[in-house]
Amino acid sequence: MQAFIRALPLKTALAVALCGANLSFVPAIAAQAAPPAAASASVAAAVLPGDDFFGYANADWLAATDIPADRSSWGAGAALATQTNERIVKLIEASAKAAPGSEARKVADFYRTYMDEAGIEARGAAPLHAELKKIAAIKDRAALARALGASLRADVDPLNNTNFFTENLFGLWIAQGLTDPEHNIPYLLQGGLGLPDRAFYLEDNERMAKLRTAYQAHIAAMLKLAGYSDPEARAARVFELERKIAQSHASRTDSADIQKANNVWSDKDFAAKAPGMDWKAFFRSAGLARQQKFIVYHPTAITGAAALVQDMAVDTWKDFLAFHTVNHFSGYLPKVFGDQRFDFYGRTLSGTPQQQVRWKRALIATNTAMDDAVGKLYVAQDFPPAAKVRVQDMVKNIVAAFHQRIDKLDWMAPATKKEAQAKLASLYVGVGYPDKWKSYKGLEIKAGDAFGNALRAESFRYKQQLAKLGQKIDRTEWTMPPQLVNAVNLPMQNALNFPAAILQAPYFDQHASDAMNYGGIGAIIGHEISHSFDDQGAQFDAAGRLRDWWTKEDGEHFRQASSALVAQYSAYEAFPDLKLDGQLTLSENLADLAGLAAAYDAYRVSLAGKPVTPDADRQFFLGYAQSWRDKERDAALRNQIATDGHAPAKWRTYTVRNLDPWYQAFDVQPGQKLYLAPQQRVRVW
Repeated sequence: MQAFIRALPLKTALAVALCGANLSFVPAIAAQAAPPAAASASVAAAVLPGDDFFGYANADWLAATDIPADRSSWGAGAALATQTNERIVKLIEASAKAAPGSEARKVADFYRTYMDEAGIEARGAAPLHAELKKIAAIKDRAALARALGASLRADVDPLNNTNFFTENLFGLWIAQGLTDPEHNIPYLLQGGLGLPDRAFYLEDNERMAKLRTAYQAHIAAMLKLAGYSDPEARAARVFELERKIAQSHASRTDSADIQKANNVWSDKDFAAKAPGMDWKAFFRSAGLARQQKFIVYHPTAITGAAALVQDMAVDTWKDFLAFHTVNHFSGYLPKVFGDQRFDFYGRTLSGTPQQQVRWKRALIATNTAMDDAVGKLYVAQDFPPAAKVRVQDMVKNIVAAFHQRIDKLDWMAPATKKEAQAKLASLYVGVGYPDKWKSYKGLEIKAGDAFGNALRAESFRYKQQLAKLGQKIDRTEWTMPPQLVNAVNLPMQNALNFPAAILQAPYFDQHASDAMNYGGIGAIIGHEISHSFDDQGAQFDAAGRLRDWWTKEDGEHFRQASSALVAQYSAYEAFPDLKLDGQLTLSENLADLAGLAAAYDAYRVSLAGKPVTPDADRQFFLGYAQSWRDKERDAALRNQIATDGHAPAKWRTYTVRNLDPWYQAFDVQPGQKLYLAPQQRVRVW
């Protein structure tokens, strides 16, 4: 995983869920700097910090805030993303005056064409017909394999949890080899589902059953809008195919186990290990004909899907491809298509009452198509150099705190410490924006052709990813654009990205105290650094190679400490019938714990000998808790617990109960709900 808010694929949104690793381009009220410690004093009598620190720190905000009608959740990250997006849209609109053919003009033309609802309505479904005609022309399984290969896209990253919701049959990720850090290799991952996860197809309960019925109706509605006859029967067959695909998928817990992912297959292995697919035709159509080695991240899913290519009727597969094509590109088609998609994914699946207004959707689409080009506009206008310098200083202090914490560990052997220190020493930390921007030379954007622009942008991005197979490894390459409110750890690059957009209040405020900033962005920085040493990141060495560099005894100690955190989070009850999954969220919970502890150490060092006051410590912890202020609709919260590797915001705030200084700062006493005896407090790093 390794994102502050698990990084969602840009095409899915630019929607928020702080590391839960998931802040992104989202809309809302203007974000405000987190208030000082005194701001919560008025509610202290009603909510004790030792009973509910989330409620104590955020009581005024929780009482005054409603989730906007077009959102399934709302919080600090969403508000900040909306404020940022409103500024970005003005920059894009101003770029309409840029020179024709320039990068800025391409951004403006893409955005304005998406905004031209009248033009899109006038064209109707005609832009879709060429794609559907290709699908209709499929006559046999060889042609089906070619069509499935042509649909392959490289918009996934399994280590950051973005591989689970790809509608294409497989996902593709281009990155260095798990045991070969010098060469890029293609990773093939499970996909093919229109629902968020295998559990939505397989779990036997009333809620999932209702969602399955609604999803099948959505498939039928989309096919009917596209002009297909007998849409209900087609939808039933498509759903049954997806249900069978889901049966072969790895669970999220298994998928998070990187040791199960390192399955190297030669190009010749596919026919023997996954019979049923014409793999030569598939890879040729996918632009991978020359590739001789792959990593099959989810072998059961690849084998299962190939068998279904052989066993299921070609016409069923054609309906599957047709539905997912219409579903995927619905935003670039007449309003009725987008409304239908929102009705299911927004209203039914996530409980969101109202669709986002057009400009917000247009910005999401533009960011998806040309993220770095939009980022250039944003950074040039809105990211002050002084902010970058101050954050870089904080990074240095927090890295130093990790060095010291590792030195002081009494349970870690000298050999393991040496490896850990080497990993810290070679860590690349990108702040604000990348050193090298992606180029959009050769991408054709046509005013008035929204559907075509989306097709060409996807193809362009895919070819850019394929080109990495012949390029030198770049450990400074960014995976997040600067306008994204998020952050990420890239364990195979041994690198971190902190985009410019997250370096704003309430996470970072040039005018706030060091205590508030270290509790806010400092804890996020620490969180991402600590991912290098959590249950997943610790499996990679300083070069990003999958290698066990722990002694047996150190590894066992780490697992025991981790199991205590699993138990702590598995005891939290979100609903009477639903608790959190401490194992699924372990990596993020470890990162929250270690990151907050290191940020506190770094804050103390930043005082340069000045006395620590109780008020300053309270500000530090309040800065942390207030950065997690968040509300979620019940449906969205249930979905998150089932599918997200991050605990919901409220329970991430409860990380504080494992840190001794928090007890002193807020006089937390035995008998209060969050109190843990010293020996019960989880300590890892």
